[in-house]
Amino acid sequence: MKEGLRLSTLFVLILFSLTFISASTGCELSISLLNQDPYLAVPGDYVKLVFQIDGVANSECGDVIFQLSEKYPISFDPGQSNEIMIKSGTYTKDHSSFLMAPYTVRVDTDALDGDNTIEVSFANNKNNIASSFQTKQFNLNVEDVRANFEVFVKDYDPTTRQITFQILNTAKNDIYALTASIPQQDNIVVKGSNINIVGDLDAKDYTTTAFEATPKNGQIILSLEYNDAINTRRTVVKNVSFESDYFTGRITDQKNFPIGTILIWTMAIGLVVWFFVRRYQKKKKSNK
Repeated sequence: MKEGLRLSTLFVLILFSLTFISASTGCELSISLLNQDPYLAVPGDYVKLVFQIDGVANSECGDVIFQLSEKYPISFDPGQSNEIMIKSGTYTKDHSSFLMAPYTVRVDTDALDGDNTIEVSFANNKNNIASSFQTKQFNLNVEDVRANFEVFVKDYDPTTRQITFQILNTAKNDIYALTASIPQQDNIVVKGSNINIVGDLDAKDYTTTAFEATPKNGQIILSLEYNDAINTRRTVVKNVSFESDYFTGRITDQKNFPIGTILIWTMAIGLVVWFFVRRYQKKKKSNK
């Protein structure tokens, strides 16, 4: 009696094991990170990740579950799911036998430059027998390619109404196709174009750009647009302080003013002298 019970129990265990093995070992899934866009993920920006899951053509996999783990350095927007599920074996002859799993996630603002680890997990469920989740890690390449600027009013000439801004690229990255523009505002009135093409600007380097304008004391809004290392067009808006007293009564202005005045008076006196000399010569000829 006891021997028969033991044999029955052993038979059930063997049958259960065979069922589990056939359900679990017949499915082999392979995961790869197919694409990262942009190829340099920028802290605080979004990045698109596309994973490829091979093996879903095998109907033995049942339901395939794929998850991208939400942990540093990536996060999902509210309401966005990190899980994708597909029933295996549902492909046709003319279609791919793998699953594409695309995600758009935000990169942490404090993500460090270089390779950052991200993790995925996957499993399959066949006949209500679920395999344990497997995990795999990939590298997310992060680099802060953004620029930042310090901007000053270098000069203002009230006689020509030309205001000159000095722009310093304080970041560690070179930038390209820099333009500077002065949007409409109360503190400055621009005559002519309000946009200047500045060009490329290396890291830690500076340049200048000038506008014809009439500024008032206070803050002037200057908009700077540029292309970064991954050819993304970015905008930085700066508030630039202007104080007219800094640009009046300067020694250079005092030196230049008398020279101009002397030249004007010299020309005027010369014309007067020439007029009277000519008049005297004509009168002398007529008397003869």
